[in-house]
Formats: sequence, structure tokens, C-alpha cells
Amino acid sequence: MKNISTILSILALVLIGVLFYFQFSKGETKKKVVAPADKNEPTHFAIAYFDIDSLQEHYEYFKDVSGDIKKKENAMNAELNDLTNKYQRTIRKWQEKGNNITQSEGEQAQREVGMLQQQYQQRKGELEQEMQKLQVDRMTELRKQVEEFLKEYNKSKKYSYILSYEPGFIIYYKDSAYNITGDLIAGLNSQYKEKKK
Repeated sequence: MKNISTILSILALVLIGVLFYFQFSKGETKKKVVAPADKNEPTHFAIAYFDIDSLQEHYEYFKDVSGDIKKKENAMNAELNDLTNKYQRTIRKWQEKGNNITQSEGEQAQREVGMLQQQYQQRKGELEQEMQKLQVDRMTELRKQVEEFLKEYNKSKKYSYILSYEPGFIIYYKDSAYNITGDLIAGLNSQYKEKKK
């Protein structure tokens, strides 16, 4: 679930680096004053941000996705538990026979136990791969929804950049006047409710 946070944080860091580069690479060259081509074009530079934790906590799609992933994880664990139980039953069956087994039965027991171990490992790998694909697909869809909403949202707001904020991401100062988390959550939830109808 933290994949989107990491991706958005890296994107924010890259954007900040680009901003610093442009700010400090000007040197002592003459500054050209360029009049905006459009009167509606902003003459100021503003960066907005949204809080990733709040988005995850209040966006209904994210809650639904988390629930789906949890169900899939529970089903995966139940299936793996069944395979483990089958393996343990087989071992107990052969242990109960103890010393009363022939050499061919011992070889059969080794083959059967080895096959069950192999089945378990193979199925576990398949299930983990399915789970990882599901998480990546859902997080990609979430990121796409956020990007599309922000693109439309920013047509009227005219922010130069919109960053995501999460605990651990270093922003030494943030003016809450530029916090658009509430707008983002409300807009995304509204769009999601329309899609669910």
C-alpha cells in the first residue's frame, strides 16, 4: 500500500530538485521579463500539496481496494494453510506406520512428502505473484485517478506543482493555505460514487 506513497515522494523530490536547479543555475545572467501570453496565466509561482495519509484514510476507492486485497490475502492464507495441513497429515500417516514400512513404502513416502513440499512452494509463489500483481494494478489505478483529477482540478487553480506529503517526507514548512487534501478527497469520492452507480 505504501507503493503509491513512495512513488509520489520520489516524484516530489525530483520536482523539487528541478526547481532548485532552475533557481540557482541562473547565475548572473540578465533576467528577461516576459509578459504572460494570456491574461489568465498566473504571474506567481504556487505549489499545492495533499496529505497521502488522509487520502488513504478517507478516499472510498482506497478503502474498497484495501478490503479487496485483505480478502484476497485471507483466501491465499487459507489455501496455504490447507496445503500445510495436508502435508502434516501425510507426514503423520507415515510416522504412525513407523518401523513397519518396507523399503518401497519408505521411498513412496519420500516421494509423496517431496511432491507435497514442491506443490506448496509452487502454489505459494503463484499466490504471492497474484497478490503482488493485484496490489500493483490497484495502486496504478489509484495513481491514475489522482493524476486525472488533479489535472482537471488545476485548470482553475493554476498551481505550478502539486506535491504529495507523507510523514517522513521532509518539508520544513508548509502553509496550510495550499493544502488541497480536502478538495482532492471530496472530488475523488464524488467521482467514485458516480462510477459505482
